[in-house]
Amino acid sequence: MSDSDRRIEQLLAALRDDNEALRDHAVASLGQMGPSVIEQLIGLFGDDDRVIREAVRQALVQVGPDAVEPLLEALCDDEWAVREQAAIALGRLKDDRALQPLIAAIKDRDGAVRLAAVEALEKIGDLMEALMDQTVREEAARALKKIPDPRAVDGLLNGLAGENWIVKRHAAEALGLIGYLRALQGLAQALQDEDWLVRRNAAESLARLGDRQVVGALVPLLEDENDMVRETVEGALASLGWTPPRE
Repeated sequence: MSDSDRRIEQLLAALRDDNEALRDHAVASLGQMGPSVIEQLIGLFGDDDRVIREAVRQALVQVGPDAVEPLLEALCDDEWAVREQAAIALGRLKDDRALQPLIAAIKDRDGAVRLAAVEALEKIGDLMEALMDQTVREEAARALKKIPDPRAVDGLLNGLAGENWIVKRHAAEALGLIGYLRALQGLAQALQDEDWLVRRNAAESLARLGDRQVVGALVPLLEDENDMVRETVEGALASLGWTPPRE
């Protein structure tokens, strides 16, 4: 065993020490060792000890850009805990190379990985950057519908107020599925959108949110030119307890 390998083993062992100062020193030293230690650090992503996982992430972030490609490979690992830790580390590195892989990770089969991907995208440049990237925006908006987390709301509201009709359609639907009332105003404004499916999705989402203050914004759409919009608005108003006035 070389002196370098022996030093790495000692530092990795120090990550488990009860002395916080010693652990911090080990993290800093491992980070300074560069690419030679990346594989061994990623190998500890599945460790049962949360302190170890956090220390490993810190060391990889200190390694810097050289850690990005190995972390992107780890984002496809069979073990969900490895994928989760890779997503978190990529968010802290804030490297644009991770953008599209993290968009794909929003659709991961494991909820912890999906949420880690959302947080990482926010750190890289916020979810809006992903929504408006021409190569991934449709996939991003569609995927965000699956994340019941308030951290997705701001990016979706920005997308809803934007110019891309695909993003707006998915955003209007996603905001209702997520179910946070701060989306109320943006969805009410979307009822005036030129695209009929944006209007329909916004009406359906407002019904999901269940706040009667939007009744006044919904009623005019009973005269909408599109049949599906009118039918959706009728159902939305009924769910909100509105009945048409007697003649």
